[in-house]
Amino acid sequence: MKKYIAEFIGTFTLVLFGCGVAVFSGSLATTAFAFGLALTAAAYAIGSISGCHINPAVSLAMLILKKLDVKDFIGYVIAQIAGAFAGSGVLMLIIHFADDKGHFEGKLGQNLFGIGNGIGLNMWGALTAEIVLTFIFVLVIIGVTSDKGTSSLAGLAIGGALVVIHLIGIKLTGTSVNPARSLAPAVLSGGQALEQVWVFIVAPLIGAAIAALVWKFCLSSKKD
Repeated sequence: MKKYIAEFIGTFTLVLFGCGVAVFSGSLATTAFAFGLALTAAAYAIGSISGCHINPAVSLAMLILKKLDVKDFIGYVIAQIAGAFAGSGVLMLIIHFADDKGHFEGKLGQNLFGIGNGIGLNMWGALTAEIVLTFIFVLVIIGVTSDKGTSSLAGLAIGGALVVIHLIGIKLTGTSVNPARSLAPAVLSGGQALEQVWVFIVAPLIGAAIAALVWKFCLSSKKD
């Protein structure tokens, strides 16, 4: 249970701080660093307990690479989704107690595409962006955690990668690369975000699966 509790706490932290900064600051750079730094902190806090996946897409990649069994994969995903809902729920509660809650109501850092969102990507553009961004993100995670020589720097490398991915992804889709992070805000806010959330579930899973297969068949050494 320690692993699942760690995944719950890690995902809760990522969603609360990442989405919270997105809602309250509205700054692209600040939001990017909020997500990246939250992940970096979580990596060093719970990495030794659960590996700090805090993302169903990462857990899927580890399942494909046989670094996670089916039982733990299911447990991780349930914990991650629960943590994301807890993070979004706390964010919603904070907004509820604000004097200016009308300005923030319904804003939970949800992912969106289409007219009026970012550069106005259509569905295929959003799918493509999320697949590619998740592929790069998960490949970085697999690479830095597969080499014992770089494991001590894994948290910094992974957090840094998430910052860079957000710097381009925010204007495209708000940046998901994490089905749990997208599902909770979409369900709690409803509307367009809920209608579109399937893209932010399917695309990251596809991107992560491709990253795992590319690593396994093209990049992995025999010692891995």
